[in-house]
Amino acid sequence: MPDTAAPALETRRLCRDFRGFRAVDGVDLRVAAGTVHALVGPNGAGKTTLFNLLTGFLAPSDGRILIEGQDVTGQSPERIARRGVARSFQITRLFEQLTPREHVELALAVGTGLTWRFWRSDRLLRRFGGEATAMLDRVGLADRADNPASSLPYGQKRALELAVALALSPRILLLDEPTAGMGVEDVDRTVGLIAQIREGRTVVMVEHNMNVVADLADRVTVLQFGTVLVEGGYQEVRHDPRVVTAYLGDPDADG
Repeated sequence: MPDTAAPALETRRLCRDFRGFRAVDGVDLRVAAGTVHALVGPNGAGKTTLFNLLTGFLAPSDGRILIEGQDVTGQSPERIARRGVARSFQITRLFEQLTPREHVELALAVGTGLTWRFWRSDRLLRRFGGEATAMLDRVGLADRADNPASSLPYGQKRALELAVALALSPRILLLDEPTAGMGVEDVDRTVGLIAQIREGRTVVMVEHNMNVVADLADRVTVLQFGTVLVEGGYQEVRHDPRVVTAYLGDPDADG
């Protein structure tokens, strides 16, 4: 990607304070379009706070946020979403009484400009049935499409959350610990899915599983105490002595 191209996502000296505590402290981040960019670091490093800033759920105390070169600092989550940004959450946020199919149909409806009014029409609801089924099949949920979300095990709830985010057709997809709490089989399926869906979009993810980061990330930013400690490719970052000390452990260990 040419250096002159605007990053898909950029922050400039971004800060966020909470009652005198600076959770994000002068973060400069550049995420190149079409890449998978991982944010890693120990607990309390500021990763989720940074995600909340990028998606408008928190307003910065200082600094700027740009999406595809446009300043979106302080904009609401809804306005940022309309710029092609979708986000999954570290803690699943689903309507427990709705089915996976209904979740995805709702997201597809919103993506076409329809709002909550579409719930008043069974005809409009059915319009998205085929596409919803295909998307659920893609994330391994076709056989659970009509079960209440409350009945899904944790890994399948995360898969549904990803399907909902994809249904919004984002250019930029932010994933907050997409494999957290998953068994090995679900992790492998999720890694494979992210590898597929990255085509044609930018993915930014917070992830503790370093094997997942190694498999997916083009670039890795390590945060510590709300600041950028190191940034680079996975192997470069993994063997940096500062990272070894702060987070990753023995660089010669397996994994």
